[in-house]
Amino acid sequence: MTPPRADAVRNRARILDTAEQVLVEHGTTVSTEEIAKAAGVGIGTLFRHFPTKEELIRGVFEARLERLAADATRLATEGDPATALPAFLRQAVEQSEVKNALAGMLASAGVDVHELSGAPQRALREALGTLLHKAQQAGTVRRDLEVPELIGLLAGTSKAMEYAGDAAGRHRILAVVLDGLRAT
Repeated sequence: MTPPRADAVRNRARILDTAEQVLVEHGTTVSTEEIAKAAGVGIGTLFRHFPTKEELIRGVFEARLERLAADATRLATEGDPATALPAFLRQAVEQSEVKNALAGMLASAGVDVHELSGAPQRALREALGTLLHKAQQAGTVRRDLEVPELIGLLAGTSKAMEYAGDAAGRHRILAVVLDGLRAT
């Protein structure tokens, strides 16, 4: 299979970045024509990459997971094992509002977010496993925690942010979760 042309790769990335911003700001009622215009591409280019709006939203969600996986991998290889996992959790929770909005859009379109994004989700799970293992080896995170529980804590904390109110409340919730992760 021939690799995609460089301009096609750039167009796809620009469409995904723009679509994320526009969808979060305006919701699913925004037209694909508006997204294409905001991205600076023609509607035909958008539909070549994403034949339906559902596929576009799915693409945006998966691109977000890919970025999270890349960030976790970078922190796992370059970061201080004692601080990399908490840094990643802070970053992921700060971005949870966008992720939750996209997941809600997919759910309202009848898509189960747990069933999609296989490769990005596996990459994220693997990177989280590496971050967790290194933090446990460094003695900063409790040893009885496993990846599925960490993912559950991350998902729950992300959801809790919707109820936290202001930035101070969100900070306190995250601090409580991070305190609970510490090795005793």
